[in-house]
This record gives sequence, structure tokens and C-alpha cells, in this order.
Amino acid sequence: MDAIHDPAPTVGADRIALVMLPGARDRAQDLVEQGFVRALRQRGLAVDAVIVNAHFDHYLEHSVVVQLEQDIIAPLRERGLARIWLMGISLGGMGALSYAREHAGAIEGVILLAPFLGTRGLIAEITHAGGLLHWQPGTIAPEDDERRLLAWLRQYRAGDPALPRICLGYGTEDRYAPASLLLARLLPERQVMTLQGGHDWPTWLKLWERWLDGDAFAASSQA
Repeated sequence: MDAIHDPAPTVGADRIALVMLPGARDRAQDLVEQGFVRALRQRGLAVDAVIVNAHFDHYLEHSVVVQLEQDIIAPLRERGLARIWLMGISLGGMGALSYAREHAGAIEGVILLAPFLGTRGLIAEITHAGGLLHWQPGTIAPEDDERRLLAWLRQYRAGDPALPRICLGYGTEDRYAPASLLLARLLPERQVMTLQGGHDWPTWLKLWERWLDGDAFAASSQA
């Protein structure tokens, strides 16, 4: 799993490593070209950006978490970077949460932009049950990554120091908005952001810029 590395120009004791995951059909370079790294640099944040080429095959082969740990995040820890955040867009949001589920103690937080959390049928099943807290996931097949992830989110409790902070942003006209709404109900209002828009780069960039202008990288213990 290769990546584009863009270290912060300034050195700080409280430095953050931000691992960014694109959507299913997008490349790491797309996040650069669409202005996501530029937005970081314009704000002078002491954040090292690592934009990962996590492509669709990593998800089909159920290898995204293993390769993130092996190729990206373990080397960051070896460099002494203790504050590690993930940011995922669309399917990249599922990748970020999947890593958080298996390595909760390794990261400080996750920023999700219009995350893909499951198929329409699965999201409809959970909505019909009254939300994640009322849903019973039942028996989970070994390769059912979506149901397994949503079962973990069902038990997520914001503010738990053993769990990473989750921040969520999505457009109100986004085709995955029903799934985001299910997750939003588990999070404090300050960790959820919406604006008018669809499942597209302009909406994601506006959400990203607003997070950066707020307290996006507040640690869970500070939230």
C-alpha cells in the first residue's frame, strides 16, 4: 500500500499524523488535487499528512486493515508519532472505521466525510429496527465486514477514553445520508456536521475546511 507523504513545514511537540483514505474509485493524488492537503497547510497546522492509495481491491480482499497497519501506521509509530488520526471519504470512511475497530488504542480519532457504512438493504434493516441501539445484528458471517463494523458502532460510546473520537460530516442530499444519520445519533452534536450538498468533492472539501477551522483534532479525553 503506497502513499503520498506531506509533512508539516513546522516542528511541534504535539505533532499529529493524519492518514487520509480516498473513496472507492479515487486515488491519493485526487485528495491533493482537490485541495485537502492545501487546506491543512493554509491553516498552519502541525499535521503530517499521509494520503494512502487504498483502492477497491483492498476492500474486496478484506486486507485494508492489515495493510494499513503494516505499511502505514506501524511505521508512523516507529517514528515516534503518538497522535495518529484517520480521515476517510466514502468507502475510505469504512476503511478508517474498520481500522479503528481492530486497533482502537492505536489512534486518537477518526474524521469521516460521507462514509459508506453498508449496503442500502442493511441500512434499511437497521433503520426499520429503530436505529443502531435497537438493532440486533444476528450471526455475522466471517467476511461480512459491513455487518461486523455496524455491530461495533452499535456499542460505541462517545467520550470513552478507550475509544477514538469520531467526527462525522456529510451533505444532506448525499446518497449515503441515511447511514450517516444512524451514526450521528450516537455522537455528540459538536462531533457532527452537515451542510447542503451531495456525494461530491465540493461538499467534502467544504466540510473538511469547517472541521479544520474548529476542534477537529481534539483528543477524546478533551472532547
